[in-house]
Amino acid sequence: MTSSAASAPGPVAKAAGTGDLRPVFRFAPSPNGYLHIGHAYSALRNYEMARQHDGRFLLRLEDIDLDRCRPEYEAAIFEDLAWLGLTWEEPVLRQSQHFSLYASAIEGLRDRGLLYPCFCSRLEISRVISGVRDWPRDPDGGPIYPGTCRHLPLEERERRLASGQHAALRLDMGQAVGEAGMLLAWCEFGEGEEGRDVRAEAQLWGDAVLARKDIPTSYHISVVVDDARQGITDVVRGKDLFDATSLHRLLQALLDLPAPRYHHHDLLRDAAGQKLSKSTRAKSLRALRAEGVTANDVRRRLGFST
Repeated sequence: MTSSAASAPGPVAKAAGTGDLRPVFRFAPSPNGYLHIGHAYSALRNYEMARQHDGRFLLRLEDIDLDRCRPEYEAAIFEDLAWLGLTWEEPVLRQSQHFSLYASAIEGLRDRGLLYPCFCSRLEISRVISGVRDWPRDPDGGPIYPGTCRHLPLEERERRLASGQHAALRLDMGQAVGEAGMLLAWCEFGEGEEGRDVRAEAQLWGDAVLARKDIPTSYHISVVVDDARQGITDVVRGKDLFDATSLHRLLQALLDLPAPRYHHHDLLRDAAGQKLSKSTRAKSLRALRAEGVTANDVRRRLGFST
């Protein structure tokens, strides 16, 4: 990539109108910790691809987890991205301000009989599958839900809900795939310009949770709704989300939403080969800055021009 960063960091002009046909890219971090160099790579990939293709670059804050997201982390995201030389459109979309939109999508699926309430705890699920050898796992390594609450009689579901028992909402995967009624795929672009069709295999996720007990939505619902309403044409994100795209394609089909192009890039790893993440306490960009590392140092290290 040869494009240099803009000279004035921070947000720029208002988003273009609905008639703008330029490609649209987005960087969508969660303000639940400080950004690290892996985030910098993904943000720069999106930003430079937008510049290369005369596109738009949007910043979105995926802050549906109100318990973990903090204002200081949000402020740090703006500071870190501006330090890297990135500019973005205003206003910045904050998912926490749009729960009603996600609820509408969820209710639509529920009205069609595609969702059901699940009252099981993780402990209860583990007890059900504990005696079964080689229980199937989803692409993230979690156990496929055994379908316990899918088989509850309607009267029992209503009794539990009326009593105030909290429930997650799960997608009835068999019903959903049947209603989609087609072989779903997405267009995946690697390092070159040629795309390839990838078959979506949403069934590998089993009856996925689309609304949690403590949060009235999920990453999966929120991201497909937001990508559609923001007109995102190109989703550029890490390969750790490659398999999630199968589930997203199914939701896009069920909700009659457009499918963007996808680019899943390599992940940055530490010396032990582990993916850089907040949970493993990867060194933050602000820590690097405090050590005297410059934005140009980071850009050169990640293979971007300065």
